[in-house]
Amino acid sequence: MRLASEITRSPAFPFSGSVTESFSILPVAGVTMKRKKVKSGFGLIIVGSEILDGRIQDKHFENTRRLLRERNHPLRYVMVLADEPGLIFAQLRWAMAQPEPFFCCGGIGSTPDDYTRQCAAEAAGLPLEHHPEGVRLLEKRLGTNLTQARLNLVLFPKGVPLIPNPVNQIPGFSLGDGHFLPGFPSMAEPMTAWVLDTYYKPGEVTIHRAFVVPAREADLTPLMEEFVRTHPSLTLSSLPRYVPGGTEVKLGISGTPEDVERGSGHLLEMLRARGFEWRAEPES
Repeated sequence: MRLASEITRSPAFPFSGSVTESFSILPVAGVTMKRKKVKSGFGLIIVGSEILDGRIQDKHFENTRRLLRERNHPLRYVMVLADEPGLIFAQLRWAMAQPEPFFCCGGIGSTPDDYTRQCAAEAAGLPLEHHPEGVRLLEKRLGTNLTQARLNLVLFPKGVPLIPNPVNQIPGFSLGDGHFLPGFPSMAEPMTAWVLDTYYKPGEVTIHRAFVVPAREADLTPLMEEFVRTHPSLTLSSLPRYVPGGTEVKLGISGTPEDVERGSGHLLEMLRARGFEWRAEPES
């Protein structure tokens, strides 16, 4: 395994400096703390060449999206990255500079193609160390079978809190609002739920309403532009589709129940005023 200091001597790492000034480390797991309110949602980074080349089917996206939705949080972005240190480093550095907390699944094992822990440490400007509590967990679980390779399973950026793993007790870690989990979905799923319920408040309840308009999308563009200006708190989506005899557009609006109620009424008034017919789709 190449350590972060060795990786950064490679041309694959063209950057220097640290983002730790704006990327603070969370308190140690288990310490009483006030849960954070998340304004803009979460990100998801999935590391694994085997997903990109089709050797395995990804489950992290759907699992994470579902866990977030159950807590009223949107998923803002998803990346699937190859096992390439320069690529992982650059995208982690980018994610650490964004306002959204994020999960990163994969690449924290101890095999030669696992680079995530080293890249995370380098992106945050921290050294790697064998996590003291992690070492104790491994000693308790493995006893005399604790080899150097297994010990490297808890080689993490210095000072990070651990994320408990209920499946095999080999933890992940949190680095600021970035949460690093194993590539096994059966482990990452309960660990994601633990992070969400430990560090973050549930989000605001949101709903979605949709109206189908027999029209071309271009004919509705001025109406949509006016609606977005008038209702900045709502998210508007437009999905055109071909149907027998022409085209139709599915207009969707998402937001808090109060905002969606007001926005729906205004949208229908705007459609009627311009002579468009519409039909409502079931609420969600």
